[in-house]
Amino acid sequence: MISINDITMTYRGSLTPIKSLDRVTAEIKDGSIFGLIGSNGSGKSTLLRIMAGIIEPDTGEVTYDGAPVFENDIAKQDIVYLSDEQYFLPGSSINEMKNFYKTVRTGFSEENFKKLRDIFKLDCDRKISTFSKGMKKQASVMLGIASRPKYLLCDETFDGLDPVVRQLVKRILAEESADGGMTTIIASHNLREMEDICDTVALLHKGELLFERELDDMKLGLHKVQAVFREDFSADELKSLKILSFERRGSLVTFIARGERSEIEDFLRAKSPTFFELLPLTLEEIFISEMEEKGYDFSKLVY
Repeated sequence: MISINDITMTYRGSLTPIKSLDRVTAEIKDGSIFGLIGSNGSGKSTLLRIMAGIIEPDTGEVTYDGAPVFENDIAKQDIVYLSDEQYFLPGSSINEMKNFYKTVRTGFSEENFKKLRDIFKLDCDRKISTFSKGMKKQASVMLGIASRPKYLLCDETFDGLDPVVRQLVKRILAEESADGGMTTIIASHNLREMEDICDTVALLHKGELLFERELDDMKLGLHKVQAVFREDFSADELKSLKILSFERRGSLVTFIARGERSEIEDFLRAKSPTFFELLPLTLEEIFISEMEEKGYDFSKLVY
Protein backbone atom coordinates (compact mmCIF):
# COMPACT_ATOMS: atom_id res chain seq x y z
CA MET A 1 0.00 0.00 0.00
CA ILE A 2 1.09 3.56 -0.74
CA SER A 3 0.61 5.99 2.13
CA ILE A 4 0.84 9.74 1.50
CA ASN A 5 1.17 11.34 4.90
CA ASP A 6 0.62 15.08 5.43
CA ILE A 7 2.71 16.21 2.44
CA THR A 8 3.50 19.91 2.12
CA MET A 9 5.76 21.37 -0.56
CA THR A 10 6.68 25.01 -1.27
CA TYR A 11 8.87 26.28 -4.12
CA ARG A 12 11.03 29.21 -3.05
CA GLY A 13 12.89 30.01 -6.27
CA SER A 14 11.08 33.31 -6.81
CA LEU A 15 10.41 36.42 -4.73
CA THR A 16 7.02 35.01 -3.75
CA PRO A 17 7.10 31.40 -2.44
CA ILE A 18 4.62 29.11 -4.22
CA LYS A 19 2.89 26.43 -2.15
CA SER A 20 2.52 23.47 -4.49
CA LEU A 21 1.07 20.97 -1.99
CA ASP A 22 -0.70 21.65 1.28
CA ARG A 23 -1.07 18.84 3.85
CA VAL A 24 -1.99 16.13 1.32
CA THR A 25 -2.89 12.77 2.85
CA ALA A 26 -4.16 9.68 1.02
CA GLU A 27 -3.84 5.89 0.82
CA ILE A 28 -3.67 3.91 -2.41
CA LYS A 29 -4.52 0.22 -2.28
CA ASP A 30 -2.30 -2.36 -3.94
CA GLY A 31 -3.51 -3.51 -7.36
CA SER A 32 -5.71 -0.45 -7.90
CA ILE A 33 -5.71 2.13 -10.68
CA PHE A 34 -5.80 5.51 -8.97
CA GLY A 35 -6.74 8.63 -10.94
CA LEU A 36 -5.35 11.97 -9.78
CA ILE A 37 -7.39 14.75 -11.39
CA GLY A 38 -6.48 18.42 -11.42
CA SER A 39 -5.94 21.44 -13.63
CA ASN A 40 -2.48 22.55 -14.71
CA GLY A 41 -0.61 23.88 -11.66
CA SER A 42 -2.70 21.97 -9.15
CA GLY A 43 0.34 20.04 -7.81
CA LYS A 44 -0.11 16.70 -9.60
CA SER A 45 3.39 16.45 -11.05
CA THR A 46 4.99 17.59 -7.80
CA LEU A 47 3.10 14.90 -5.88
CA LEU A 48 4.16 12.21 -8.37
CA ARG A 49 7.82 13.26 -8.13
CA ILE A 50 7.60 13.07 -4.33
CA MET A 51 5.95 9.63 -4.62
CA ALA A 52 8.78 8.54 -6.90
CA GLY A 53 11.37 9.67 -4.35
CA ILE A 54 12.83 12.27 -6.72
CA ILE A 55 12.26 15.24 -4.44
CA GLU A 56 11.80 15.54 -0.70
CA PRO A 57 8.74 17.35 0.67
CA ASP A 58 8.98 20.13 3.24
CA THR A 59 6.84 18.09 5.65
CA GLY A 60 5.40 14.61 5.70
CA GLU A 61 6.50 11.51 3.80
CA VAL A 62 5.41 8.88 1.31
CA THR A 63 5.78 5.24 2.33
CA TYR A 64 5.46 2.02 0.34
CA ASP A 65 4.40 -0.89 2.52
CA GLY A 66 5.60 1.12 5.51
CA ALA A 67 9.04 2.03 4.12
CA PRO A 68 9.81 5.71 3.28
CA VAL A 69 10.59 6.13 -0.43
CA PHE A 70 12.95 9.12 -0.34
CA GLU A 71 16.62 8.04 -0.53
CA ASN A 72 15.52 4.40 -0.33
CA ASP A 73 17.09 2.53 -3.25
CA ILE A 74 15.39 -0.74 -2.31
CA ALA A 75 11.91 0.82 -2.37
CA LYS A 76 12.67 2.62 -5.64
CA GLN A 77 13.32 -0.71 -7.39
CA ASP A 78 9.54 -1.27 -7.15
CA ILE A 79 8.65 2.14 -8.66
CA VAL A 80 8.66 3.41 -12.24
CA TYR A 81 7.85 7.06 -12.93
CA LEU A 82 6.69 7.99 -16.45
CA SER A 83 7.22 11.74 -16.73
CA ASP A 84 5.09 13.96 -18.96
CA GLU A 85 8.33 14.79 -20.76
CA GLN A 86 10.23 11.62 -21.56
CA TYR A 87 13.98 11.38 -20.93
CA PHE A 88 16.17 9.00 -22.92
CA LEU A 89 19.93 8.65 -23.28
CA PRO A 90 21.17 10.99 -26.05
CA GLY A 91 21.14 9.33 -29.47
CA SER A 92 19.73 6.08 -28.07
CA SER A 93 17.31 3.59 -29.61
CA ILE A 94 14.67 1.63 -27.72
CA ASN A 95 16.92 -1.43 -27.74
CA GLU A 96 19.78 0.59 -26.26
CA MET A 97 17.44 2.00 -23.61
CA LYS A 98 16.28 -1.54 -22.89
CA ASN A 99 19.87 -2.60 -22.21
CA PHE A 100 20.32 0.40 -19.93
CA TYR A 101 17.11 -0.40 -18.03
CA LYS A 102 18.31 -3.98 -17.53
CA THR A 103 21.39 -2.68 -15.71
CA VAL A 104 19.38 -0.53 -13.26
CA ARG A 105 16.09 -2.44 -12.99
CA THR A 106 16.54 -5.83 -11.35
CA GLY A 107 13.05 -6.95 -12.31
CA PHE A 108 13.27 -6.04 -16.02
CA SER A 109 11.64 -8.75 -18.14
CA GLU A 110 12.97 -9.46 -21.63
CA GLU A 111 9.89 -11.57 -22.28
CA ASN A 112 7.56 -8.72 -21.38
CA PHE A 113 9.59 -6.32 -23.50
CA LYS A 114 9.27 -8.55 -26.57
CA LYS A 115 5.53 -8.89 -25.98
CA LEU A 116 5.10 -5.11 -25.78
CA ARG A 117 7.39 -4.58 -28.79
CA ASP A 118 5.09 -6.79 -30.86
CA ILE A 119 2.02 -4.89 -29.61
CA PHE A 120 3.30 -1.34 -30.24
CA LYS A 121 5.23 -2.23 -33.41
CA LEU A 122 7.86 0.50 -32.97
CA ASP A 123 11.23 0.28 -34.71
CA CYS A 124 13.42 -0.55 -31.71
CA ASP A 125 16.68 0.16 -33.61
CA ARG A 126 15.64 3.66 -34.70
CA LYS A 127 16.90 6.66 -32.73
CA ILE A 128 14.20 7.75 -30.29
CA SER A 129 15.02 11.40 -31.00
CA THR A 130 13.41 10.94 -34.45
CA PHE A 131 10.12 9.70 -32.92
CA SER A 132 6.97 11.79 -32.62
CA LYS A 133 5.68 12.78 -29.17
CA GLY A 134 3.17 9.92 -29.20
CA MET A 135 5.81 7.38 -30.22
CA LYS A 136 8.08 8.56 -27.40
CA LYS A 137 5.19 8.08 -24.97
CA GLN A 138 4.72 4.54 -26.27
CA ALA A 139 8.45 3.83 -25.87
CA SER A 140 8.39 5.03 -22.25
CA VAL A 141 5.33 2.85 -21.53
CA MET A 142 7.05 -0.18 -23.09
CA LEU A 143 10.22 0.28 -21.03
CA GLY A 144 8.32 1.13 -17.85
CA ILE A 145 5.98 -1.86 -17.89
CA ALA A 146 8.74 -4.25 -19.00
CA SER A 147 10.56 -3.22 -15.82
CA ARG A 148 7.82 -5.11 -13.93
CA PRO A 149 7.28 -2.39 -11.30
CA LYS A 150 5.02 -2.87 -8.34
CA TYR A 151 4.03 0.80 -8.64
CA LEU A 152 3.72 2.70 -11.92
CA LEU A 153 3.38 6.50 -11.72
CA CYS A 154 2.02 8.06 -14.92
CA ASP A 155 2.09 11.82 -15.53
CA GLU A 156 -0.26 12.75 -18.42
CA THR A 157 0.68 9.46 -20.11
CA PHE A 158 -2.30 9.54 -22.51
CA ASP A 159 -1.51 13.05 -23.76
CA GLY A 160 -0.22 12.90 -27.33
CA LEU A 161 -1.46 9.36 -28.04
CA ASP A 162 -3.96 8.79 -30.83
CA PRO A 163 -7.34 7.26 -29.80
CA VAL A 164 -6.43 3.71 -30.85
CA VAL A 165 -3.10 3.66 -28.99
CA ARG A 166 -4.72 5.37 -25.99
CA GLN A 167 -7.20 2.52 -25.62
CA LEU A 168 -4.40 0.01 -26.15
CA VAL A 169 -2.34 1.53 -23.30
CA LYS A 170 -5.41 1.54 -21.04
CA ARG A 171 -5.99 -2.14 -21.77
CA ILE A 172 -2.36 -3.00 -20.99
CA LEU A 173 -2.46 -1.05 -17.71
CA ALA A 174 -5.72 -2.73 -16.72
CA GLU A 175 -4.30 -6.19 -17.49
CA GLU A 176 -1.09 -5.53 -15.56
CA SER A 177 -3.09 -4.33 -12.55
CA ALA A 178 -5.53 -7.25 -12.67
CA ASP A 179 -3.11 -10.07 -13.52
CA GLY A 180 0.27 -8.79 -12.34
CA GLY A 181 -0.86 -6.91 -9.25
CA MET A 182 0.71 -3.65 -10.43
CA THR A 183 -0.59 -0.49 -8.76
CA THR A 184 -1.02 2.39 -11.22
CA ILE A 185 -1.36 6.09 -10.39
CA ILE A 186 -2.43 8.25 -13.33
CA ALA A 187 -2.27 12.04 -13.10
CA SER A 188 -4.30 13.92 -15.70
CA HIS A 189 -6.24 17.13 -16.28
CA ASN A 190 -8.66 15.20 -18.54
CA LEU A 191 -11.46 13.64 -16.54
CA ARG A 192 -12.90 11.78 -19.53
CA GLU A 193 -9.66 9.83 -19.93
CA MET A 194 -10.05 8.35 -16.46
CA GLU A 195 -13.61 7.09 -16.24
CA ASP A 196 -13.12 3.81 -18.12
CA ILE A 197 -9.95 2.69 -16.33
CA CYS A 198 -9.72 4.05 -12.76
CA ASP A 199 -11.31 2.39 -9.74
CA THR A 200 -10.46 5.27 -7.39
CA VAL A 201 -10.26 8.99 -8.21
CA ALA A 202 -9.06 12.06 -6.33
CA LEU A 203 -9.26 15.77 -7.07
CA LEU A 204 -6.26 18.00 -6.41
CA HIS A 205 -6.84 21.77 -6.49
CA LYS A 206 -4.27 24.45 -5.65
CA GLY A 207 -2.23 21.90 -3.74
CA GLU A 208 -5.12 20.59 -1.64
CA LEU A 209 -6.69 17.15 -1.97
CA LEU A 210 -10.38 18.06 -2.01
CA PHE A 211 -11.88 14.69 -2.78
CA GLU A 212 -10.93 10.99 -2.82
CA ARG A 213 -13.45 8.21 -3.45
CA GLU A 214 -13.79 4.79 -5.02
CA LEU A 215 -15.83 5.00 -8.22
CA ASP A 216 -18.25 2.27 -7.14
CA ASP A 217 -19.00 4.19 -3.94
CA MET A 218 -19.51 7.41 -5.90
CA LYS A 219 -21.99 5.78 -8.26
CA LEU A 220 -23.91 4.17 -5.43
CA GLY A 221 -27.12 6.05 -4.74
CA LEU A 222 -26.64 8.57 -7.56
CA HIS A 223 -28.94 8.36 -10.59
CA LYS A 224 -29.47 10.30 -13.80
CA VAL A 225 -33.07 10.35 -15.01
CA GLN A 226 -34.62 11.37 -18.31
CA ALA A 227 -38.41 11.60 -18.38
CA VAL A 228 -41.20 13.04 -20.49
CA PHE A 229 -44.03 14.58 -18.46
CA ARG A 230 -47.24 16.39 -19.29
CA GLU A 231 -46.90 20.03 -20.36
CA ASP A 232 -47.94 21.50 -17.00
CA PHE A 233 -45.46 19.39 -14.99
CA SER A 234 -43.52 21.54 -12.51
CA ALA A 235 -40.13 20.98 -10.91
CA ASP A 236 -41.85 21.48 -7.56
CA GLU A 237 -43.38 18.01 -8.02
CA LEU A 238 -39.89 16.52 -7.55
CA LYS A 239 -39.30 18.24 -4.21
CA SER A 240 -39.58 15.02 -2.23
CA LEU A 241 -36.53 13.67 -4.10
CA LYS A 242 -32.99 14.85 -3.36
CA ILE A 243 -32.32 16.61 -6.67
CA LEU A 244 -28.71 17.59 -7.39
CA SER A 245 -29.27 19.05 -10.86
CA PHE A 246 -32.33 19.73 -13.01
CA GLU A 247 -32.84 20.69 -16.65
CA ARG A 248 -36.00 21.00 -18.72
CA ARG A 249 -36.42 21.27 -22.48
CA GLY A 250 -40.09 21.37 -23.37
CA SER A 251 -41.66 18.22 -22.01
CA LEU A 252 -38.26 16.46 -21.59
CA VAL A 253 -36.88 16.63 -18.05
CA THR A 254 -33.33 15.53 -17.12
CA PHE A 255 -32.19 15.44 -13.51
CA ILE A 256 -29.69 13.78 -11.18
CA ALA A 257 -31.04 12.51 -7.88
CA ARG A 258 -29.55 10.83 -4.83
CA GLY A 259 -31.37 7.87 -3.32
CA GLU A 260 -32.29 4.24 -3.84
CA ARG A 261 -33.00 3.27 -7.46
CA SER A 262 -36.22 1.44 -6.59
CA GLU A 263 -37.56 4.41 -4.61
CA ILE A 264 -36.86 6.81 -7.48
CA GLU A 265 -38.53 4.49 -9.98
CA ASP A 266 -41.61 4.07 -7.76
CA PHE A 267 -41.81 7.85 -7.31
CA LEU A 268 -41.65 8.45 -11.06
CA ARG A 269 -44.29 5.84 -11.86
CA ALA A 270 -46.65 7.56 -9.42
CA LYS A 271 -46.24 10.79 -11.46
CA SER A 272 -47.43 8.96 -14.62
CA PRO A 273 -44.75 10.15 -17.06
CA THR A 274 -45.13 9.39 -20.76
CA PHE A 275 -41.67 7.87 -20.61
CA PHE A 276 -38.71 7.64 -18.22
CA GLU A 277 -35.34 5.90 -17.99
CA LEU A 278 -32.35 5.84 -15.66
CA LEU A 279 -29.07 6.48 -17.47
CA PRO A 280 -25.45 5.79 -16.48
CA LEU A 281 -23.62 8.86 -15.24
CA THR A 282 -20.30 9.97 -16.66
CA LEU A 283 -17.43 10.52 -14.24
CA GLU A 284 -17.67 14.24 -14.98
CA GLU A 285 -21.34 14.32 -13.96
CA ILE A 286 -20.55 12.43 -10.76
CA PHE A 287 -17.75 14.85 -9.88
CA ILE A 288 -19.88 17.90 -10.64
CA SER A 289 -22.67 16.59 -8.39
CA GLU A 290 -20.33 15.63 -5.55
CA MET A 291 -18.34 18.88 -5.62
CA GLU A 292 -21.41 21.13 -5.90
CA GLU A 293 -22.75 19.44 -2.76
CA LYS A 294 -19.49 20.46 -1.06
CA GLY A 295 -19.96 24.05 -2.26
CA TYR A 296 -17.40 24.08 -5.11
CA ASP A 297 -17.88 25.20 -8.70
CA PHE A 298 -16.39 22.17 -10.47
CA SER A 299 -15.79 24.05 -13.74
CA LYS A 300 -13.34 26.33 -11.90
CA LEU A 301 -11.49 23.37 -10.39
CA VAL A 302 -10.56 21.44 -13.52
CA TYR A 303 -11.08 23.42 -16.72
